[in-house]
Amino acid sequence: MDKMQDAIDLLKAYNQEHIIKWLDKLEEKERKELINQINSIDFHQLSELYQSTKKEIEIKENKIEEIKYLDKAKLTKEQKEKFDTLGEEAIKNGQYAVVTMAGGQGTRLEHPGPKGTFKLDVYGKGKYLFEILAENLKEANKKYNANIPWYIMTSKENNEETCKFLEKNNYFGYDKESLIIFTQGELPLIDEEGKLLIGKNKKIKQASDGNGGVFASLRTSGALADMKERGIKWVFIGGVDNVLLKMADTTLLGMAIDKNVEIASKSVVKASPSEKVGVFCKMNGHPKVIEYTELPEKMAEELDENGELKYGESHIMCNLFTIDAIEKISKETLIYHSAHKKNSYLDENGKEIIPKEPNSYKFEAFIFDAFEFFDDIAILRGKREDDFAPVKNKEGVDSPKTAKELYEKYWERNK
Repeated sequence: MDKMQDAIDLLKAYNQEHIIKWLDKLEEKERKELINQINSIDFHQLSELYQSTKKEIEIKENKIEEIKYLDKAKLTKEQKEKFDTLGEEAIKNGQYAVVTMAGGQGTRLEHPGPKGTFKLDVYGKGKYLFEILAENLKEANKKYNANIPWYIMTSKENNEETCKFLEKNNYFGYDKESLIIFTQGELPLIDEEGKLLIGKNKKIKQASDGNGGVFASLRTSGALADMKERGIKWVFIGGVDNVLLKMADTTLLGMAIDKNVEIASKSVVKASPSEKVGVFCKMNGHPKVIEYTELPEKMAEELDENGELKYGESHIMCNLFTIDAIEKISKETLIYHSAHKKNSYLDENGKEIIPKEPNSYKFEAFIFDAFEFFDDIAILRGKREDDFAPVKNKEGVDSPKTAKELYEKYWERNK
């Protein structure tokens, strides 16, 4: 009863009385689950997030400057050999781990399941996205005589399905002892009036807290402690949907070690000023990625003295962190970005409402907002045709069709 009263007090204090009515309607088991959920929500944070949806994002241009990078294609033979040697040593010595963020569903692909279970039509028989990544890592293990621990971050929504899929496919031949699955955190969805939504399961609707949630989730799940026990010093974090992702790039790793930085990233040149990608820059003296929605058009089109885009280094979710950097970030609070989305919900009569227009806000932290906690970052410019073939949309740009072409051409060149 005390827990129920605590929940009611919270709901009243934060103008969420409509949820109290649900408590009266539910059977005991469902009521207990909802009460526990209510008491676990940070309502103060939620209230602040709702207020943030009313504010315009403002970027003061005078605080932004372009960022330095090294172009992989233009490294001298000596530079490349030096970086590769340093990178190889770290991998061979068991100091390297990989994290794959696989919490998303294949909604935009119209694929009914976790994105990693999507099968890309390559070489006639096709390969699953998880399979492509597993092959990439197995190749690195063979090349460097290593056993790279592979951590896969799922969401509460797709964890069970992902685990069953990987088990059914025998983890695509990856050593089971070196594959660790953990789950990312969630935040409640709220409607345009700041009210919580009730889902079909009679619980408050929640959604994954974005790829920036990876740091806190690594710590709270015990995965970070596991890495420390294994003696890991460097952690690569990438997405599940880039079929050309180099998860063990010794040049990137060696460059980070050589430059004595805590974070590093690979970029590709923006295809055009209007391409929908985040770009690297420095803001207030710290590394930053500005989302395409937040970069003023004038800046997006600005050229440097070589006639290249001044802000043309695209963030392609190919990031490297020291284990100390991950621990540091995991204890910080990243800013949350709001997304206006369509979300179904149950009305007060228990009827499911399926909106035709966006009706609610989802809050996400972005991995690159963590860069601002550091003074420097090492950026290695790669090539789009070698490093970036994402599978995001059903058709058009970044679709299975474009990814298939890039993947097959890459392996044709690199037989």
